[in-house]
Amino acid sequence: MIDVLVADDEKPAMDELVHLLRTDDRIDDILTAATGADALRLLSERTARIAFLDIHMPGLSGTELARALSGLARPPAVVFVTADEARAVEAFELRAADYLLKPVRVERLRQAVDRVLELDDPVTTGEDEVLAVTVGSTVRFVRRSDVRWVRAQGDYSRLHTGDGAGHLVRIPISELEERWADAGFLRIHRSSLVQVAAVTEARLSGAEPSVSIGEISLPVSRRLVSTVREALVRREVSG
Repeated sequence: MIDVLVADDEKPAMDELVHLLRTDDRIDDILTAATGADALRLLSERTARIAFLDIHMPGLSGTELARALSGLARPPAVVFVTADEARAVEAFELRAADYLLKPVRVERLRQAVDRVLELDDPVTTGEDEVLAVTVGSTVRFVRRSDVRWVRAQGDYSRLHTGDGAGHLVRIPISELEERWADAGFLRIHRSSLVQVAAVTEARLSGAEPSVSIGEISLPVSRRLVSTVREALVRREVSG
């Protein structure tokens, strides 16, 4: 059971979110605040696992409040709940756990709670990078550790996760190759980057070398065959 806070200056929106949260049996106490200042005062006096913050509030805005909360001894995870689609990048920079667009669906709200609880798991915390991606009209946050392989699409990259979803981000694959090298990602082709630990099968001899990640087969550039083989051998030795 976890305690949460909801901050929104529009009472109908706050009441609706509180109602949806009460359908989740993992939620215990729900604190409410109509301003950012009231929210900061409440969280200075008691702890909450998650703070659901509207962005546009009088006085202290949701993003300003998130910055202030980061200075608390036990800061809550922040989930922005807003009608403003344009602030997702700023939310990402503030390391928000999620970004929900109004009107909020109960399934999507549960996903946000799931995400916070997963991020609190010591197995998945640490220096795991989080990227903001757009799914229809919703902004989601994808953890690097959930990515199994990446496909280049011009100046963009499509992140393929363990659930089979593909999320497009405006980051060239060459940049991800450099950023994620120390996290176990390896370039196997000019168009593909893979998480070495996710490779389930490798066929590195013959005319068409490839690796498989589950049912997905990805070609390996011939000039990179030796590099891929060495990486897989190191994985087996260290494992």
